Amino acid sequence: MSTVDKQLEDVRETIDEEVPRGITVSDVTYEGPELVIYTRDPKEFAADSDLVRRLASTLRKRITVRPDPDVLTPPDAAEAEIRDLVPEDADVTDIQFLADTGEVVIRAKRPGQVIGRRGETQREITKATGWTPEVERTPAIDSPTVSNVRTFLTQERDDRRDILERVGRQIHRDPMASEEWVRVTTLGGCKEMGRVASIISTADSRILVDCGDKPGERTEQPHLDIPEAIGSGATSLDAVVLTHAHLDHAALVPLLYENGYDGPIYCTEPTRDLLGLLTLGYVDSAKATGQECPYGTEMVREAVKHCIPLEYGDVTDIAPDVKLTLHNAGHVLGSSVVHFHIGDGLYNVAFSGDIHYDSSRLLDGAVNEFPRVETLILESTYGGRNDYQTDRDDAERKLEDRLQHAAENDSTVVIPTEAVGRPQELLVVLEALMDAGEAPEMPVYLDQMIWEATAVHTSYPEFLRDDMASRLQADDENPFLAEQFRPVGDDEERREIAAREEGSVVLSTPGMCTPGPVRTWLEALAPDPDNTLVFVDKQARGTLGEQIQNGADSVPLDGDRVPLELRVETVDGFSGHADRQGLENFVKTMHPRPEKVLCVDGDESATQDLSSSLYHDYNLRTFTPENLETFRFI
Repeated sequence: MSTVDKQLEDVRETIDEEVPRGITVSDVTYEGPELVIYTRDPKEFAADSDLVRRLASTLRKRITVRPDPDVLTPPDAAEAEIRDLVPEDADVTDIQFLADTGEVVIRAKRPGQVIGRRGETQREITKATGWTPEVERTPAIDSPTVSNVRTFLTQERDDRRDILERVGRQIHRDPMASEEWVRVTTLGGCKEMGRVASIISTADSRILVDCGDKPGERTEQPHLDIPEAIGSGATSLDAVVLTHAHLDHAALVPLLYENGYDGPIYCTEPTRDLLGLLTLGYVDSAKATGQECPYGTEMVREAVKHCIPLEYGDVTDIAPDVKLTLHNAGHVLGSSVVHFHIGDGLYNVAFSGDIHYDSSRLLDGAVNEFPRVETLILESTYGGRNDYQTDRDDAERKLEDRLQHAAENDSTVVIPTEAVGRPQELLVVLEALMDAGEAPEMPVYLDQMIWEATAVHTSYPEFLRDDMASRLQADDENPFLAEQFRPVGDDEERREIAAREEGSVVLSTPGMCTPGPVRTWLEALAPDPDNTLVFVDKQARGTLGEQIQNGADSVPLDGDRVPLELRVETVDGFSGHADRQGLENFVKTMHPRPEKVLCVDGDESATQDLSSSLYHDYNLRTFTPENLETFRFI
C-alpha cells in the first residue's frame, strides 16, 4: 500500500469516528488540494450545517462532499425543487446536472440569492434533492470566453477528475528529503520588463511562478531549458502559480504543456478565464502577423483544463512541504500577491506580481499583511527615482480636456492599452465623466479583445471593490452597459469609424503598439493633427510605443513609414502599477516587514534605484538579480 493510500485509510477512520451514526461514507479521495468525501447520505450531511467545518478543522484539509449517484433525486424532480427553493429574483438562467459527480450547476444573474445567507439555500437544495449545488454567475454582458471555459471544463470533467486525483496524490505524498532548504532561481524579468518567471525550489518540490513573454520580442523567452525548470523534464515541476494573466507574466504557460508538463496551475478563477482569452489572442496575433507561435490552441485548452482556481485568503497545500495563499494585488481583475509557506514554519516567500498599492475605481489596493514573510520578490516597473505618477484626479482632468478637444474638432482620442485592467478602469472613468456632464458624450469604441475582457469582469464582481460590485449587479447602474460603449470587430470597421467626422474615443490593443489592432487605428488617424494618441501604460524599451513616446515623427506601419501628425501625450495616473512612492509604501507598511527584497520586473535603472532606496531608507537587505541567478535562503 502506498503512503498516500495509507494516509487516506487513516483519514477515512477519522471521518467515520467524527460523523454521526446514520451517515455512511462510501469513499474518500484527494482531488487536487481538496479531500473529497462520497456519501450515500448527502441530505443528512447538509442537515448538519457545522459538520463539514468540524471535519475540515480536525483533518486540517479543504473538504468537498459528494453524493453517490444512485441516491440522487431524478433531475426533472430536482430542478422543480431547486426552482421552488431559490428566490425568483435570483434570476436563474440555467440548471445543469452532472450525475457522475452529483453536482448541479446553477447559473444565475444574482448568485448570492442561490447561495443564501451563510450558504443556507445551498444546504436546503442538498437536503431536498441530494445534489451538491455549484453556483455560477451569469455575466451582465454575454461572454463567449466565460461560456466557452465553463462548457469546455464540463466536457472534460472526466479528464479533469483524473488530473485532480493525480495532483492530489502528488501533493499528499510523504516528503522524501532529510535536509531542508529554500532557493529561488530567476528565469527572466531581471533588469528588464517582461518574460517574468522564477522557480522556487525546496529539497522536496519545485514550483514555477509566472511564465511570460517580453513585449515586442517573442523570441526572448524565459530560460526554461535549465535543469531547475524543464531542462531535466517538465514532469519535475510540482506546480505553476500565476500572479495574473497579462502576457508578460503568462503568455508562455501553454508552452509548458507542449514540453511535457502535465501538472496544475494555481490562480484565481478570473485569471484562469483571462489566461484562455489572452493566450488565444497571442496565437491569433502570431498567425495574423506571420510570426511563429511556440504553441497552438490545443495547448491553451490544456492549460485551462489544468487550472485549479483558488479564492483570496485560502491556505492551500500544493506540495508536501509548501502551502500557497493568494492575496489581492490591486493590479487587474483576479491578480494576486502569492505567498508561500514552506515546511513546518521553515521559511516564507512572497511574490508581489504586479501591484497597485492604492485603491482605484475598480479594485481595492494590494494586500501587504501576512503571518510571516522573510523574503519579498517585488516588481519594479515604476521603481525609478523619478517614476512618480500623476495624481488620479489630475489624470481624469487631463482626459476630460482631451475629450473636450475631440468634441470641438470632430477628432479621435486613441488610447493604446492592454485588454485587461486599464481599459476597464478607463471605461468607469469615462462613464462617470459623461454621466456627470463633466465631459461631452461621445462614442467610445472598444476593440473586441477589450470588450470581451470587460464581459469577463461582469462575471466576477466579487473581485472588485464593494461599491463597484454592487453597481455591476444592478443592471441600471452597471457602468459597462453605458450606451456610448461600442465593440469593434475588424480592420474594415476600424477604418470606416476612423473616417467619420465625429468626436470619439478608441481603446485599442496592444498597449505598447506592438503588432495588433492599434496599428490599424494609427495608420488611419496619424495624418490628422487634431487627433490625439494618449499613452496610459509604461512603454517597454524597444517597442514602437516607446519610439512614439520619445518623439518619433514617423512609424513603420504595414510596410510603409507613416508620418505622425497627431498629438502624442502621456497620462500616467491610470496605470495599474504602483509608482515609486506606492512601491515604497507597500514595503514600508508591510506587516511583517521582510528581511530581504529582490527587485525584479523593471528596467535596470528602475530596479537599482528602488533597491538602493529600500536599503538606505528601511535598512533592508536588497538585491537586483540577474537572469539565471539563484538565491539560497536556508
